[in-house]
Amino acid sequence: MQKLTATDLMPLEQYARERAAFRARVLEHKQTRQVGVGPNTTWCFEDRLTIQYQIQEMLRTEKIFEPAGIAGELEAYNPLIPDGRNWKVTLLVEFSDPQLRQRRLAELKGVEDRCWVQVADFGRVFAIADEDLDRENEEKTSSVHFLRFELTEAMVAALRYGASLAMGVDHPTYRHSVDGVAEPVRRSLLADLS
Repeated sequence: MQKLTATDLMPLEQYARERAAFRARVLEHKQTRQVGVGPNTTWCFEDRLTIQYQIQEMLRTEKIFEPAGIAGELEAYNPLIPDGRNWKVTLLVEFSDPQLRQRRLAELKGVEDRCWVQVADFGRVFAIADEDLDRENEEKTSSVHFLRFELTEAMVAALRYGASLAMGVDHPTYRHSVDGVAEPVRRSLLADLS
């Protein structure tokens, strides 16, 4: 999937005018790119459009319009766009109660390394997590992680021929899976693979 360049981004004034429509388009697009795995994790599968939205929002929020600042955002976010043989995922670990969240994040240390995807009868592919920086400390894990799942050519071919897709978390304190990812999601994720 092609990385974003400065010419793919709207200037701040144009984005201000088009933001509502662009945001609605992205939110609709994301509906087939999110999977809840168990009650407390959401996997958001990133692609060129979702990352373009993230960059546009950062530029807007930070009021960045200088070329160097724009280049910095592109450099930070472009690695989250899939490369054609992988999926890139923002993992959200969600607990609404702050006290429960603190306790559970301590219990879930290492959860990011125990996330997996599985195509049909192939072996599980475990995530390569947080390549940009460590998001865990001695006390707890973070509520946000960035994951990469590398697939083989045989797995991609099987998906193209309709193979099932499962995903899950195999952590001692959090074991949940989705055994058959919904077809609209499977098709959307297949588009990331060349």
